[in-house]
Amino acid sequence: MTDDGFFREVNEELRSDKVKAIWTRYGSLLIGAVVAIVVGTGVFAFYEYWTEKQASQSGDQFLAALNFVRDGKNDEALKALDQLEKDGYGAYPVLARMRAAGVIAQKGDFAGAVAAFDKVSADTSIPQAIRDLAKLRAAFILVDTGSYDDVASRVEALSSDSNPMRHSAREALGLAAWKAGRGADASKLFQQISDDQTAPANVRQFADTMLDMLKSTGAATAAAAG
Repeated sequence: MTDDGFFREVNEELRSDKVKAIWTRYGSLLIGAVVAIVVGTGVFAFYEYWTEKQASQSGDQFLAALNFVRDGKNDEALKALDQLEKDGYGAYPVLARMRAAGVIAQKGDFAGAVAAFDKVSADTSIPQAIRDLAKLRAAFILVDTGSYDDVASRVEALSSDSNPMRHSAREALGLAAWKAGRGADASKLFQQISDDQTAPANVRQFADTMLDMLKSTGAATAAAAG
């Protein structure tokens, strides 16, 4: 045997001994790590399957409730939405609460609908954007059924220049002011919408229509003079 062959065999034996030593020392840890990876992968796959199944079931329940609404079966819709609020997954319980409040309004129970929207807007566990939307929904109902102060208490804070919902908030406030005989205030609010280039086209168009109406009837001038 040449020296090279001898040293090669010695080197391979040393490597083999090192592997055995490493395995003896760390084998159980390596096996545990492999098992943990396999189990973790399995758990993650199961979680994905479970969440997808839950979301799918909740989505089907929500669509069924909407079909009841479409068919004019409001009581059945409210029952389905109430169940979804209790058992739904992800965002569906909140969507169920919002839609249920709308159905209550469709049934003519405006006070009940406002109370339902107010309850959503006061729930700090719900994302702020949805809470603000609930305030707007309540405010628009109150334009016809409440006072200017009722509307303002819900959306005046949303009418600031930096709020993304300012256009709708100003529209609700403008309508409430017009109904209350506060023409100057209504004109100012609708003018803010009209001048805001970021406002949706249909919202600006409605604001312009209201401004024309206020000017033609002299409501803004009379209120300002008074």
